[in-house]
Amino acid sequence: MPEIRIAVAGVGNCASSLVQGISYYSRKRKDVVGLMHHDVCGYRPGDIKLVAAFDIDGRKVGSPLEKAIFAPPNCTKTIEAKIPPTGVRVLMGHVLDGVAPHMGLYPPERSFVISKARPVDVARVLKERGVDILVNYLPVGSEKATRYYAECCLESGVSLINCIPVFIASDKSWAGRFEKKGIPVIGDDVKSQIGATIIHRSLAKLFNDRGVKLDNTYQLNTGGNTDFLNMLNRERLVSKKISKTEAVQSMLDIPIPPDNIHIGPSDYVPWQKDNKVCFMRLEGRIFGDIPINCELRLSVEDSPNSGGCIIDAIRCCKVARDKGIGGVLESISAYTMKHPIRQYPDEVARSMVEEFIRGERDR
Repeated sequence: MPEIRIAVAGVGNCASSLVQGISYYSRKRKDVVGLMHHDVCGYRPGDIKLVAAFDIDGRKVGSPLEKAIFAPPNCTKTIEAKIPPTGVRVLMGHVLDGVAPHMGLYPPERSFVISKARPVDVARVLKERGVDILVNYLPVGSEKATRYYAECCLESGVSLINCIPVFIASDKSWAGRFEKKGIPVIGDDVKSQIGATIIHRSLAKLFNDRGVKLDNTYQLNTGGNTDFLNMLNRERLVSKKISKTEAVQSMLDIPIPPDNIHIGPSDYVPWQKDNKVCFMRLEGRIFGDIPINCELRLSVEDSPNSGGCIIDAIRCCKVARDKGIGGVLESISAYTMKHPIRQYPDEVARSMVEEFIRGERDR
């Protein structure tokens, strides 16, 4: 099979897990866990090749990608300690709104050291390096920066997998532009393999399917990575809260009133590093209006938890490109993203992806 040439925007913990995961799964042939399938229409993880990377941190810009993924403030657990040389050096991206002002109040080992290098022409780099897919791993709240990279994709004919809650694939205007250009796009806001949102959706659906009236629910998340530090600025959380809340509300026949549902990042705890802890509570009523309460605590390494979803999304996106399919890939978006253009129950979304892989649906 031909290689899948990808670029990443943002060389943080998620990019680190992705790069390490590609190396790890390219060697693994048996007992493959963490992926939907080891083989998707002939494409295996080892067929994914990193050919470009963009960041703004001076400790990463100019460094080989295989070293930059381990540079501070990255703190995720190691999957592969030694990554073969990629031949890729991290290029200076465009800062725009990619760094929240409050990040400068924290020491460099927790935050950014903005590079003094001159930003590159991203669209030109994407063209020159023959990139198939750009994976957007910018910080939450990077509205202008995400739109800039989306424009670069449209200009260069490159697909976008948008892993953050800036609405591109789920926005009809942006989706229409990608479809008009014949470019596949996947988004928005990546789900984890087993994360807070997927569990919350499952429990909300269980309540709904069993005839329980869900009255109140919350999801409180803490973590110690740069993502949680960035999200201390509540102004950057508007789309994040919409994305996570809609993902749960879509499982209910009657949505919960806004004052009775709270979902979103809660606090930054430095010593947790890339470990995310979720506290969840659902309050409802069963037969005879008798109360029922469910509480759950989830602890999981945050960045590797979404790596498999992105490797699956990359391969489905390349299949669509091979077939000349443009626009939003509805099936894989619904399966791997919190805020797809249309919400489906997770088991339905999984079936849709299987149909896409078998060639029984075009998107």
